[in-house]
Amino acid sequence: MSNLPLPHDHGQSMERELSHVPSVAEFQTVADIFKQLGDGSRIRIFWLLCHCEECVINLSAMVDMSSPAVSHHLRQLKAGGLIVSRREGKEVYYRAADTQRAQLLHHMIEALVAITCPSAPEER
Repeated sequence: MSNLPLPHDHGQSMERELSHVPSVAEFQTVADIFKQLGDGSRIRIFWLLCHCEECVINLSAMVDMSSPAVSHHLRQLKAGGLIVSRREGKEVYYRAADTQRAQLLHHMIEALVAITCPSAPEER
């Protein structure tokens, strides 16, 4: 952002801070991640994959959803770089990506669950 003077001076010296504001594109990247996690079932699947590596059939049983529905969520998570897959014979296994982004989102989800769901068990 430019260092243009603001129309109203409220004594906060925001002009200096504006030079550190991320670009619109950077904020859009963050918004896209939040859109991806805007579904409770998808967050649940991602959380599970942060704790284990599983195939679609087992994930479907774990979250009580159809395999096509779970596959849909997995495609979106994979497209966003939050999960990875590997093939072993005919079976495909999914797990959380070993990235800073995935780890941060996992910790955020756990913290938000702890804050918003005080009756949820502390140990997961």
